[in-house]
Amino acid sequence: MNEIKKIIKTERLRIRLSSVREMTELIEAESDPELKAAYREMLQGCLEHPSQWEWYGIWTVEREDGQRVGDLCFKGLPPDGGVEIGYGILAEHRGRGYAAEAVEAAVKWALEQQGVSRVEAETAPDNGASQRILEKCGFRPTGINGEEGPRFEKRKAGSRP
Repeated sequence: MNEIKKIIKTERLRIRLSSVREMTELIEAESDPELKAAYREMLQGCLEHPSQWEWYGIWTVEREDGQRVGDLCFKGLPPDGGVEIGYGILAEHRGRGYAAEAVEAAVKWALEQQGVSRVEAETAPDNGASQRILEKCGFRPTGINGEEGPRFEKRKAGSRP
């Protein structure tokens, strides 16, 4: 389970699936209680579903030089084929296009996987930057509000709503 090696590469970024050790270190270092709880939930999902690690684990977003700029995750692999993505870029690395580049690559990868028909995301209603990132990556508003705010989705070509 610790030996899972998944890497998505872009022009400037490497998005790699974290190990148990890396996730544990990230949890221990995180000072935001909400993010710490989310990271714990991701690790628990990995441990409960080791054959679906990529759908529960933390994907570390790094520049080519190995500098961590943020992370992303999928929130499980539901039977209906709609996976949800979450992402965040560290404050000091925002405004450089890393979020859009990482989300676009991760969504492309996800939609190529068997059983995935769409990728969904939620943003806080006042998070215009995140909404612009999703729209830039081809997501469309669904008209539904989730726990965090408005929901967006991107469907696999040829799949129906």
